[in-house]
Amino acid sequence: MTDVENRCRLVLILPAGGDVQTLADQLRSALAGGDVATVIIPQYDRNDHAFQALAETVVPIIQASGAAALVAGDSRVAGRAKADGLHVAGKKEELDDAIVKFTPKMIVGAGGAAERHTALEIGELQPDYIFFGKFEGDIKPEPHPKNLALGEWWASMVEIPCIVMGGNDVASVVAVAETGAEFVALREAVFGGSQAAEQAVAEANRLLDEKAPRFDA
Repeated sequence: MTDVENRCRLVLILPAGGDVQTLADQLRSALAGGDVATVIIPQYDRNDHAFQALAETVVPIIQASGAAALVAGDSRVAGRAKADGLHVAGKKEELDDAIVKFTPKMIVGAGGAAERHTALEIGELQPDYIFFGKFEGDIKPEPHPKNLALGEWWASMVEIPCIVMGGNDVASVVAVAETGAEFVALREAVFGGSQAAEQAVAEANRLLDEKAPRFDA
């Protein structure tokens, strides 16, 4: 069996649309497809009540598969849903506050790094990971070149793991893995494509098994 800990792993971003039950069914399908390190649950345009209901439904599904469940942006929702962590993409002060309050009890990851200077400032706060890209930025088959460049730069010099947003094609995981990034995030490629979510995750893992560089190489 492939040692997934030794190569780039998959992070899933829940999509914006769909009711709670549909999303839960899609998620179960995706998680049945193979290794998934983490699932991030964004709020998008859901109101607080709907977001809470979604988190409380999907967090146990994610955790039962062995993946970490992270709620984006709302520590109260994360706490009530018993999520594993929190994704913070706002101001540095918000990230710093979350790190002080919730680590090491919870994972606290950071988004919002659109260029190197901001990334380094975020890194000084020592989040558990840094995310390059936007959750809804997978509008093309391939990853955004800027995110690839940031991921490659970061992975070559900083020990904090990075997640790079992939494209809306499953094959985009290869370009991200080649940067040296520890994680590749997929959204539309898994939940919005022509194939079932389970098949998409299986294909992503097959490509990573075959083509991702090994970290101890």
